[in-house]
Amino acid sequence: MTEETSSRLHATIAGRVQGVSFRYFVMEQADKLNLRGWVRNRWNGTVEVTAEGAHQDLELLLAALREGPPMAVIDNVCYDWLAATGEFISFDVVSTI
Repeated sequence: MTEETSSRLHATIAGRVQGVSFRYFVMEQADKLNLRGWVRNRWNGTVEVTAEGAHQDLELLLAALREGPPMAVIDNVCYDWLAATGEFISFDVVSTI
C-alpha cells in the first residue's frame, strides 16, 4: 500500500453501541479489510475508531460502522479523513478512556 492510496479514518459512533459487541464487530470488519488501528469504548457511551488502510476499504468500514452488529442501534457516526501515519501494525481493541 502506497502513501497515495493510504488514508486514516477517525470515527465516533453514538447510540446503543456499548455492551453489544460493537468493538469486536469493528475488529472483525477491520481484519477482513486488512486495516490497521484501534477501537475503544469511551466513558461517555460512544465508541471511537481510528483505522488506516486503502481509502476504498476504509469506506467499507465506515458503511459497516453505520450499520453495526445486530444488537446495536446507531444514532450518529461522526468521522474525519486524515493522512495515514503508518504507526499501526495491527487492529486492536484498546482500553476505555
